[in-house]
Amino acid sequence: MDNVGLKPVDAEQLRDYAHQMVDFIADYYNSIESFPVLSQVQPGYLHKLIPDSAPNHPESLQNVLDDVQAKIFPEVTHWQSPNYFAYYPSNSSVAGFLGEMLSAGLNIVGFSWITSPAATELEMIVLDWLGKMLKLPEHFLSTGQGGGVIQGTASEAVLVVLLAARDKALRKVGKNALEKLVVYASDQTHASLQKACQVSYKCVLIYEFFYFFFLIPGTCFF
Repeated sequence: MDNVGLKPVDAEQLRDYAHQMVDFIADYYNSIESFPVLSQVQPGYLHKLIPDSAPNHPESLQNVLDDVQAKIFPEVTHWQSPNYFAYYPSNSSVAGFLGEMLSAGLNIVGFSWITSPAATELEMIVLDWLGKMLKLPEHFLSTGQGGGVIQGTASEAVLVVLLAARDKALRKVGKNALEKLVVYASDQTHASLQKACQVSYKCVLIYEFFYFFFLIPGTCFF
C-alpha cells in the first residue's frame, strides 16, 4: 500500500481499505484470548508512546494499524474477550459490526423527519417491534400515545426519562413546583441516576436495599 492519506470519498479506496480493516479486526478476534483481559498499565502510559503533536502529513492505513497493534492492543481492557465478565460482557456481534459499517456509510444526521424520513420512520417501527416483544400496552407504541427514540447510552436514556417525567409532572402541578419534585430510587440503580438528577431535579432520595432486594426502612439518604 502506498504511503498516502485517505481521500474523503473514494469508492475503490474504500473497498480496498475496508477489506484490510475487516481482516485486521477478524485477526484480532482470532487472537483476543492471548491478551490479558485487564490492561496492565498506569495512567499516562500512552503519552510516552505517541507524539505530543499531530503529524503534518497523513500516514498510510497500514502504519496506523501497526501502531494499534503495537501500542493499543497490548494495553486495552478487552471487553469482547470470552474471559471478560464485568459491566456489559459479550455485547458485540457480526451483525453489529455490519450495521455500524452501513450506518457510517450512509452517515445520516436524522434530527428531524425531513433530514431523512427513512431513518425516523425505521426507528419508530423498530421500537414498536421491541414494545410488542415486551408485551407493552398500546399506549407505549407509536400507534397510541407513546413511541420513543433510540438513545446512544444508558446514561442518556436515564436523563431523557427523568426529563420526560419532570415535564409531565410540572404540567400537572405547575412550573413553580420544581423544588418539590423528588426522585425515589434504590442503591441498585445505574450510577448515572444521581448525575442526571443534578441536571433535572432538585432532590433525589436513594434507598438502601438488603438481601433479596428488600427495602430497609429508615435507610433513605440524599
